[in-house]
Amino acid sequence: MGEWLKAHVRDIPDHPSPGVVFKDITPLLADPDAFARSVDELAEPFDSLEIDKVLGVEARGFVFAAPVAYRHRAGFVPVRKPASCRGTSSRRSTSSSTAPTCSRSTATPCTRGSGS
Repeated sequence: MGEWLKAHVRDIPDHPSPGVVFKDITPLLADPDAFARSVDELAEPFDSLEIDKVLGVEARGFVFAAPVAYRHRAGFVPVRKPASCRGTSSRRSTSSSTAPTCSRSTATPCTRGSGS
């Protein structure tokens, strides 16, 4: 993590439980230049690619993936925990220890050239 980014992320120790350090991105979001730089640096590695969709995992993922999608003129697909889904959704399971065991997307599946 770059020093400029560290300067905009606040540590909140023992939240939500003892021994956990919560990374508060509110200062980053409040600074327009830092927020723009973070979005630009996330999007830049993919500038040479044709991007159809950008997926963002709730809730911070929504904040960053939506402007990255906009920058690439791509669609944005919110990925939510199953309990948060409304309407038609598709289900995907993961084996990551840091991700939910299951997530849902309320958007149609991504298929290159399908417009979905």
